[in-house]
Amino acid sequence: MSTLARIFFKNIFVTAIFFICYFSFSLYSLNNFLNEAKSDHHTSLKKITEHYQGDDLKGFSKQLRLAFEYDELVITDFNNDVIYKYTNSDPSFSILALFNGETKLETVKNNALSIYIKYRLNNDSLFNLYNSITLFILLTALSVLIVGSLVTNSVTGRASRKASKKISELIATEIKTAITNRETTGKLTLPTEFDDVNSVLTELKTFVSNKLLKTQELQQTAYIDHLTELENRSGFVDFFTEFTQSNKSSGFGVLIITRCSELQTINQVHGYQEGDRYICQVANILKAQVKHLESAHVYRLNGSDFATFLPNITLKAAEKFSEELTGLFNEYQQLADFDSIAFSGIVKIDVHRPLGEMLALADTAISMAQTRNKNSWYVQRDPELLQSETAGFGNQNWNKEISYVIENQSVSLLSQLIQPSSRNNRIYSEVLSRFTSSEGDILPTATFIAMAEKLDKIILIDRLVIEKTLNEIKEKNLSEQTFGINLSTRSIHDEHFVIWLERRLLKDHDIATRLVFEISEYGLEQNIKGSSHFIDMVHRVGARICVEHFGVGITSFKFFRELSPDYIKMDGSYTRNIHLDKNNQYFLRLMIDLAHRLGIRVLAESVETQEEKYTFDEVFMDGCQGFYLGKPEPL
Repeated sequence: MSTLARIFFKNIFVTAIFFICYFSFSLYSLNNFLNEAKSDHHTSLKKITEHYQGDDLKGFSKQLRLAFEYDELVITDFNNDVIYKYTNSDPSFSILALFNGETKLETVKNNALSIYIKYRLNNDSLFNLYNSITLFILLTALSVLIVGSLVTNSVTGRASRKASKKISELIATEIKTAITNRETTGKLTLPTEFDDVNSVLTELKTFVSNKLLKTQELQQTAYIDHLTELENRSGFVDFFTEFTQSNKSSGFGVLIITRCSELQTINQVHGYQEGDRYICQVANILKAQVKHLESAHVYRLNGSDFATFLPNITLKAAEKFSEELTGLFNEYQQLADFDSIAFSGIVKIDVHRPLGEMLALADTAISMAQTRNKNSWYVQRDPELLQSETAGFGNQNWNKEISYVIENQSVSLLSQLIQPSSRNNRIYSEVLSRFTSSEGDILPTATFIAMAEKLDKIILIDRLVIEKTLNEIKEKNLSEQTFGINLSTRSIHDEHFVIWLERRLLKDHDIATRLVFEISEYGLEQNIKGSSHFIDMVHRVGARICVEHFGVGITSFKFFRELSPDYIKMDGSYTRNIHLDKNNQYFLRLMIDLAHRLGIRVLAESVETQEEKYTFDEVFMDGCQGFYLGKPEPL
């Protein structure tokens, strides 16, 4: 065999080895890149579907198809009933499928929407570029092989093999660098005849960079709320998980959930643009409040809820923070002329408690704050609640327990005396309710009432308490005594409840004349016209009205002249330690004088010491209530 023939066959052998190595490496790298692309798309798709809050699943499916390139997209419910299906008429062809048979669909499960999203990505652009590079290298190598075999001898053949090896190594390095998106350590130093190879590799790196940039933008969208530019619920969950895992032994802090109470009303009355401005303003207030607190973060959890995470801070400091927050909300409320701005629920962070339970506690605290003053806050720190099974109750569990109480009339009644002064012996005893769960445990009363308000069952609870009170008064022959019954704001402004109550009181008219219905000043302010209608009805049947928690709102005595309540009960913030506060003493003297001029009796609650009782006698308080004077006893 001639020398030229030997060189030719050697070159063919070297070329075959080169192509085997090239295809093995390139297919391996391509497969890794596709797997990374699938993983990134899987994560991004999961984040997007978690934050979708609409109900048009078909429209959402079409948006997904337009946003991404798919060979196949199928959306089904948990029963595998197809909601949406799309199949590309010209699917991408992958050489990898010939080797590993990758034709199955990737699946994303979304529990919130109760759907499966199954898909297979279209990678035509990547495969076309890969095929172009491969074809170009193949033609180039064949050209080099033929030309080199005709013009070189054995010495030049060895040099050619050395050059081919160097070229293959350089090309492999560039392809690997482009796929992994690392900076190239050196320039590709090929002869000028291989400029086209450099050009194709540049296109490949540009393509990969664009794809990675698009993925990063998508991931950022999945973690950032576009309206407020705050991190969303996903960012909050990740941060909380990282905090609890890294601070299991010494981590502490406070979690505050702030709920924008007027969003739905503003959207309906003023439009969604005004609603967006409202949300942005609340976000700006929260961001300004945490600006100077180290490691504090604010997140937007959903349409109306914000989470403020205050690590390494005590509950006392959090209360001061929330008080300042309420002041800012009040200022915004006056400027915007809204009914309220937001309510906050505060819980102490427990690194050993699941996030779901922490959020459930905060949600309960918000419900309790909403039964108080405008833009108020509430700290959920009742030790019995935190240790009981109700600590982690969600809405479904609370709904079940409240329904159980209503169906089984699982309520017991206590009464606490309001002691009259020597000048007035016609005061009453306040009826206090205790509710029992299906397990036989006493439920926290304040939490129970707050959750009944939230789940729209408070009217049924009020009716249950009224029926129970009337029945016990008759059974125990207590018709000579006077009792006070608390009513919710929702009930006194509900037309059907007012009609029912009037008929029920007329049925037991003798007992009705011995009843006093307590409503909060905050509830009175919500609907002056509705409150006036309710008070008129109560007076018609011979019962009376007491406005409790008086002094914390903005109601003036002008309204009391029109509404004519029989009693006002001063809020505990004015009565506690009254003997030490000259300003409160002067304020109470003024309130009592004005009330007496209108024929209204004034009561004090939370009287705990002899000194407080003596001071109330000095300012001519008509009656006092508190543990110093008498603890709650069975009715």
